[in-house]
Amino acid sequence: MAIGKHKDVENGEINGLKALEKPLLISSSECEDAQRAMKREPSLWMVLLCTLVAVYGSFEFGSCVGYSAPTQSVIREELHLSLAQYSMFGSILTIGAMVGAVTSGPIADFIGRKGAMRVSAIFCITGWLAVYLSTGALSLYFGRVLTGYGIGVFSYVVPVFIAEIAPKNLRGGLTTLNQLMIVTGSSIAFLLGTVISWRTLALTGIIPCVFLIVGVWFVPESPRWLAKVGNEKGFQAALQRLRGKDVDISDEAAEIKDYNETLQRLPKARLLELFQSKYIRPVIIGVGLMIFQQFGGINGIGFYASETFALAGPSASKSGTISYACLQVPITVIGAILMDKSGRKPLIMVSASGTFLGCFLAGTSFFLKGHGLLLAWVPVLAISGVLTYIASFSIGMGAVPWVIMSEIFPIHVKGAAGSLVVLVNWLGAWAVSYTFNFLMSWSPSGTFFVYSGFSLLTIVFVAKLVPETKGKTLEEIQACINPARTGLEILN
Repeated sequence: MAIGKHKDVENGEINGLKALEKPLLISSSECEDAQRAMKREPSLWMVLLCTLVAVYGSFEFGSCVGYSAPTQSVIREELHLSLAQYSMFGSILTIGAMVGAVTSGPIADFIGRKGAMRVSAIFCITGWLAVYLSTGALSLYFGRVLTGYGIGVFSYVVPVFIAEIAPKNLRGGLTTLNQLMIVTGSSIAFLLGTVISWRTLALTGIIPCVFLIVGVWFVPESPRWLAKVGNEKGFQAALQRLRGKDVDISDEAAEIKDYNETLQRLPKARLLELFQSKYIRPVIIGVGLMIFQQFGGINGIGFYASETFALAGPSASKSGTISYACLQVPITVIGAILMDKSGRKPLIMVSASGTFLGCFLAGTSFFLKGHGLLLAWVPVLAISGVLTYIASFSIGMGAVPWVIMSEIFPIHVKGAAGSLVVLVNWLGAWAVSYTFNFLMSWSPSGTFFVYSGFSLLTIVFVAKLVPETKGKTLEEIQACINPARTGLEILN
């Protein structure tokens, strides 16, 4: 027996009587158990490093999206582009992203999550160089399509990679960094575009791609993907690196292996097979969340915020635009903090309630203006409505659908299902951004009231169909989505 260290009561080194109840004699075996328990505390530094590397892809996403806004006048003037040609340059990014969305899942399943991120970065670098060297519309289109393809793949593989490497208690918050870095990349591109030339701005888009390509050499591949493809040695090594060299990973490894061994006996799902009854609920959840995210109006309101403020009144244009630019990043940070504290469902429902309120306020402002009522309140209501909308969207609707998308699909259908969900998202983004000006010409107030209606439908949809995934392993989530099934049926 070994005599444990104890404190002197008379000297006041023990505060409270409960400490006296602790035994003074501790066996050597108990000491060894305590030491082993301390060693089993997971290390987070490798998970954080992996996340940092992956979200360079998210930053690149934002850089591509934010590039066209500050460069419109100078590119049109220097390359003699018509408004229609520049509009094509801006919107063709979405077309490339759609193609990237279709192929993102198969690519990530075939060459791994790290390999897919490398491919995306190479496409983006090539695209930015084409934009930088452009002398006319065709080369601009070519470069924009390539960068669009790259961010289409990034939009799928980054949240999936983070979800597969993160401990379940941190998965939501870390995955939310995807949305935070998209917003940050977009804001920085907008600000840089006001002080540097459009060609130099194109070169800055290469920087996050270079950091990502270098960074992936120093981080492990997704253990779940390695287990899926049968790389047992790589799977064990990757999981050990992620959790720490002295951490006991046997339980987590066994759980992942059991899950994947069952999946290996299942046929690989094709796109049409996703609509079978055994997959239909996660497909409805994933697709539905993306539809409600986009048709709530984010890309219309975001792309044309300055014009919307100006339509409400000259006094609203500058102050509203500056406030809009400054609001997104800090609110997205708050959303990341709340993700694993409040849960996914409450956060997205609160967020959708806020987007409803914001659209209703903005719609009311244009209704009052159209009827010549309370005109002094029109700019205030318009700014308040749009800022309420973007703050509410940033805290939940922007990030939570992507987090849930990365969690709800069984790994053997994640490639096909992820491609479908991301494709729907990009189709929705194109539809909303393309129709926004037409809807505003029809009725500004009606446009915002339509968007507010989609926000209400989002609340109902989430309340009825979307499961809470906070604090659950990816395997436990499958059991939650299919509660009537057990064993092989849950995974099938």
